[in-house]
Parts: sequence; structure tokens; C-alpha cells
Amino acid sequence: MANGALPPAELADKDAASGTESFVEFSDNRLLIDLCGEYDRNLAQIEQQLEVQIVRRGNRLTVMGERLARTRAIEVLGQLYARLEDGRDVEPGIIDGEIRMGGSGPLPAALGAAAEQMELFQGGKVEIKTRKKLIEPRTEAQKAYVRSLFENELAFGIGPAGTGKTYLAVAAGVSMFISGEVDRIVLSRPAVEAGEKLGYLPGDMKEKVDPYMQPLYDALNDFLPGKQAAKLMEEKRIEIAPLAFMRGRTLSNAFVVLDEAQNATAMQMKMFLTRLGEGSRMVITGDRTQVDLPRGQTSGLADAERLLSNIPSISFNYFTSADVVRHPLVAKIIEAYERDV
Repeated sequence: MANGALPPAELADKDAASGTESFVEFSDNRLLIDLCGEYDRNLAQIEQQLEVQIVRRGNRLTVMGERLARTRAIEVLGQLYARLEDGRDVEPGIIDGEIRMGGSGPLPAALGAAAEQMELFQGGKVEIKTRKKLIEPRTEAQKAYVRSLFENELAFGIGPAGTGKTYLAVAAGVSMFISGEVDRIVLSRPAVEAGEKLGYLPGDMKEKVDPYMQPLYDALNDFLPGKQAAKLMEEKRIEIAPLAFMRGRTLSNAFVVLDEAQNATAMQMKMFLTRLGEGSRMVITGDRTQVDLPRGQTSGLADAERLLSNIPSISFNYFTSADVVRHPLVAKIIEAYERDV
């Protein structure tokens, strides 16, 4: 609970007396304005997601609804207020993450050398530091995945679109790069068309493959200033390349990400996994439901999952529609398709 809010014991007493209402008071009206958001939109988001009603009177917020929902809403309000006290911002994605996480225990005391890349703060939450922003896991599955990225030399993230698999992997790579733990970042994905034939594309090799690599550029630009990212790519300290370009290489002291791994063949996956060199970390991400390989071709992701799942120090993290952090409709769309299978 935030320093400026009533302690949980007092909240419980007020709750018992009123039966259907709980309230919390905040001492700093300026921070309270930021907590509520423009036109109280932050309160509206909490109301919608937790099915409560929140009424503001002065520096007091009264929460009405089911007991458990009220308690959770009070916790979320306190956590968000604490962020504001620390000079952090509050935005829809942060609110969504606070609601989803639902309180969590502390992280393990030792995470190895990579622990310095993560800031542990109240509630055992994890932040990935990059040049442009701090990235916070918004679901328990994302949090477990981030742990795996820092604890294991080879990690798999498997699940539907919109669950942050690639985004968090690139963030972890940038964090390790700027801290000096790795010397370069290599981002790759198969150049496979998503169910349609585009024919011959104009331009040189880079111009031909860039459309396939654009999601990786987008993620990278979220974490590094544009000029710095361009300079690092020019110096080959950050590489974004199709999977076919990986053959014959040994990737040492690098953070390596293979995105859309479901579209790698079994032979391509074996080739890519054996590129892992000394001092490197490798992350494989993919969605088993979106395979664009020709009919009858075995997905390298499924093959690797079958062959490697029992090897120590290789982690497999799985996501579901509940972990989708895009528009809420995306989760409903994924669930509808899953039911139709």
C-alpha cells in the first residue's frame, strides 16, 4: 500500500462496518489527480476490469462492489499511487498489468550475473531496463518468461500472438547489451509469406527481406533511440537478418532471438540452435497455431519442443489467450479460434 494511503487493517475495519463499501484516502491531491487520470479514465479502467464502482470525494476514493473485487481495487489503487510517489507514470498498460498480476511473491535471492539487469521493487516485480523505457511484465506468465530469459542460456517462448514473447526477448537483449553482458544482438526470423504469394520483390537484398523483418525493427526502436540503433546496425553490433543467413556462423557473446520459429523447418531449427557460441544467450519464440510452412512440412518449433524439453538449462515458457496484452478483443478472437479447432 502506498505511503499516502490508509493501511490494510484500517481498510478492513471500514469494510466490515459498511458491508458493501471500502474507501482509501490519499494525502497528495496532485498525485491523486494523476492517479484518477484525465476525466477519471484510470478509475474507469479499474471499474471495468474489476467490476466495481469508484466514487471520488475530495482525497477519498470510495469503492463499491463485491468484497474481493473491492479489496483488489484498493490494492491496485495503492500500487499505482506508490508508482506516482516514485516519479513513475501511470498509463492503461501499467494499470492492466497491476490488475493482472494480482500480487506476487519475491523473486529468488540469486539470479546469477544477469540479476543486475533487473530492478526488483516492492511486490517482487521485475523491470527490464533499456535506453528508452522500463519494461514491466504484465502477467504471471510474462514474469516467469523474463526470469527464464535471464536465468537460462536457451529459452523458448511459445504461445499466441500479442503475448509479448518477442517484445520481452528483444527488451532483455537490449538490456544485456547496454550493460555489457553481451557484445551484440542478433535478431532473426524465417522469411516465410503468411499464406499469400507476393512474387518477386523489387530492390536489393536488404529491401527484399526488410518487410519480413519489420516487427523486429519495431521492437528494437521501442528500446533504443533511432540514431543509436541505426549506428549500431551499421557497425554490425545489432543484426536483423533472415534465418537463411545464419548457416555457417558461430554466434559468440551475443544475444540471439529467433522469432516466428513455427515457420522454421526442422533442419533450419537444428541449424539455428547449433549456432550458439560461448557467452551467448538464445531465445526462440513462436506460435504453434500459425504455421505457414507448406503442407506436410514439419515445424521446427514443434520438433525442438519434442526433442529438447527434458534437457536441463533449456527453459520452455507457455502463454495462453489470458496473457494477451494487446486490445482486449484480441484475446477474445484467439479464444474463438481455439474453440473452433
